[in-house]
Amino acid sequence: MAYKKILTIQDISCVGQCSLTVALPILSACGLETCILPSAVLSTHTAGFSGFTFRDLTDDMPAIQAHWQKEGIRFSAIYTGYLGSVKQVGYVQSILDTMGTEDCVRIVDPAMADNGKLYSIFNDEYVAAMRGLCASADILLPNITEACFLAKVEYRETYDEDYIRTLLEKLAALGARTVVLTGVGYRPGKTGVVVYENGNIRYYEHDKVSKGCHGTGDIYASAFTGALMNGKEILEAAKIAADYTVKCIVNTQGDESHWYGAKFETALGDLMAALA
Repeated sequence: MAYKKILTIQDISCVGQCSLTVALPILSACGLETCILPSAVLSTHTAGFSGFTFRDLTDDMPAIQAHWQKEGIRFSAIYTGYLGSVKQVGYVQSILDTMGTEDCVRIVDPAMADNGKLYSIFNDEYVAAMRGLCASADILLPNITEACFLAKVEYRETYDEDYIRTLLEKLAALGARTVVLTGVGYRPGKTGVVVYENGNIRYYEHDKVSKGCHGTGDIYASAFTGALMNGKEILEAAKIAADYTVKCIVNTQGDESHWYGAKFETALGDLMAALA
């Protein structure tokens, strides 16, 4: 495999095992030169911690991009995660459109919602901006809630394959070549990922762990990107990322002191074995 330089754009939560503190080690472990563009720096993530610090880095983004352009820096892949504002989404869209190599893979994780609701910081204006970002993506990685907001489809707790197909078709119409939809389960105790390409649907089902962990979306997206950039076909990358994420959750079960994230480091060996 050629040595590849990739860029990931999301916040740094210094403690809490999510965003860049997940993406950087996972992608590096996958053998990729991982460059970062922090959208903000927080002392911890915002789910369960109180009194956290927050420093917005939005206004630094254009200058960083301009410096990269001056130096002739280009990336083989660009993977975006949590973005904190409409203004940031606009800056990131410019980066997606201008900073890749000729064969750059652009992966967008529209991290903005879960369990039928937007995160408290976001509104309809942000969703509209994220739809625009999807048009610049080669691969879109939403969960079902995010997919529903993007596609303007009513969120359902229970659904069938026709509902999922409608959701995927509307997402593809936004402009992304491929959609990888996570958290799709048709049977009790099971969940999985759906890959949608050129009108074709492929599904990988796996066991659902009853108690999840914060940050598993970031773990999944990072592992998927790492597998894909190691030459794995999209469905295979989706499978590898799903199995790795499940292993991270399982390794965290029973440790009540570790309520704030998943022990992704303990399963990196499994990810490396899958890539090999």
